[in-house]
Amino acid sequence: MSATAATPSDLEIARAATLRPIAEIAASAGIPEEAIEPYGRYKAKIDVAQLPPASALGQVVLVSAISPTPAGEGKSTLTVGLADALARAGKRTMVAIREPSLGPVLGMKGGATGGGRSQILPMDDINLHFTGDFHAITSANNALCALIDNHMFQGNELAIDPRRITFRRVMDMNDRSLREIVVGLGGPAQGVPRQDGFDITVASEVMAVFCLASSPRDLTERLARITIGYTYDRRPVRVADLGAQGVMAMLLKDAIKPNLVQTIAGTPALVHGGPFANIAHGCNSVIATTTARRLAEIVVTEAGFGADLGAEKFVDIKARCADVAPSAVVLVATVRALKHHGGLPLDRLTEPDVAALESGLPNLARHLSTVRKFGLEPVVAVNRFATDTDEELAAILAWCRQAGVRAAVADVWGRGGGDDGGDELAQEVLAALSAPGECRQLYPLDLPVEEKIRTIVREVYGGADAEFSEAARRQLAQIRENGWDALPVCMAKTQYSFSDNPSLLGAPEGFTVHVRELRARTGAGFIIAVTGTLMTMPGLPKNPGALRMGLDELGRPEGLF
Repeated sequence: MSATAATPSDLEIARAATLRPIAEIAASAGIPEEAIEPYGRYKAKIDVAQLPPASALGQVVLVSAISPTPAGEGKSTLTVGLADALARAGKRTMVAIREPSLGPVLGMKGGATGGGRSQILPMDDINLHFTGDFHAITSANNALCALIDNHMFQGNELAIDPRRITFRRVMDMNDRSLREIVVGLGGPAQGVPRQDGFDITVASEVMAVFCLASSPRDLTERLARITIGYTYDRRPVRVADLGAQGVMAMLLKDAIKPNLVQTIAGTPALVHGGPFANIAHGCNSVIATTTARRLAEIVVTEAGFGADLGAEKFVDIKARCADVAPSAVVLVATVRALKHHGGLPLDRLTEPDVAALESGLPNLARHLSTVRKFGLEPVVAVNRFATDTDEELAAILAWCRQAGVRAAVADVWGRGGGDDGGDELAQEVLAALSAPGECRQLYPLDLPVEEKIRTIVREVYGGADAEFSEAARRQLAQIRENGWDALPVCMAKTQYSFSDNPSLLGAPEGFTVHVRELRARTGAGFIIAVTGTLMTMPGLPKNPGALRMGLDELGRPEGLF
């Protein structure tokens, strides 16, 4: 739900909330004082090494969604509201979600701390620089780039081919003008001229490594395995060949510690790491999720965008390398989004239209089918908006009953999960947790990369096949030659459609996904398949949110959602 003239904005609601000192939040979560490193009054880093041993590990609830639309689904809001509702039901609960990127915050998507009465606080700090984690990741990434160019300038002992460097610079901003650049111009003293470019920080392999590492030692080892490019005779060059893993890990020494904050209702929340799910694996850090499991009975976490992207990657990538397999999956849907998938234009979504809603339900059905292929029974959470009619809400619940899936309407934006806005959903989730399925991956690792991609296209997206460009076919051969064929696949695909065409809504079938490029991420431990026209450096919209932001007379942010 978004604010109207009659309702306060998310920022106004956040400012009206009373925050508890972070030491109190830590104590309520069972975190000893020696494990807390405060960043002001309401934020802290957790030194995981100072935590006591866990007697048991909490269950993981993964929140996913239908295919997103401009109408809004409110997945982060629902994640926070559900955690508050489970805590209200007497369960020791923690939230574990991603950190926001400045690119979307200043662009058009907004933040990642929830909304309304279901927010993580302090939302303005978290949505801006927070504890500096993304700056540290950017610095580690770009330090490596500087060392690569310096190595070539100083004689190039490794015989790195400047035409085949695959590791790019990053910044945490949407800036299309930096997608393709040339560096080293200006004569011999300025370095080796070569074509380069920038990605957004959340697409960096350093971000992926950061979020999949289980410890500082594992972080260093993964950084060492990153492939930065190839020699003149096409042999891969790793970070370890340069010896740069140590300084990169050092720059991340504080960032790797999870960030502790709180919800409006006072539920402890770990906000850490933030890869996008359309161009990366879309999950918060393994360290944060496993830390939350040590401290809570139930951990509510989310994966980016729809189940075809974030949830698939959570299971096939994150849960392969860490003990974080979900015991239950919640699929978020809204009346508005389903009507849009059913063909209703954006300017008519507030009009009651059960027929359009029913036409959009195949999108929900496809995502339910995906979750079940992971061996899990989903729970549908209908995130209520003020414009929803009782008839429309009843139609979704009736469809879910007929499909044999648990479902509940939640009003966590307006009433909050800490009050009674998420009680019915919490009960359905608790029922699902009482008889959890056995999570399983979609494909075995020994399947060739192209067949892993085809499996995802057919089993998750509902497509007919995957088509590989000439460049992608050469890269497939290179992957096999270098022994990387057993890595899982991370699909880089539009979030708006099951296909690689963002305008193809609903639940299309029989389409072909076009794989343009394959990128080996040997430190993170997966192969990225870039499809369609997707960019790893987004651009700003015509009217970016940044132009509506500033400071009020007290020096506080305004215009931030």
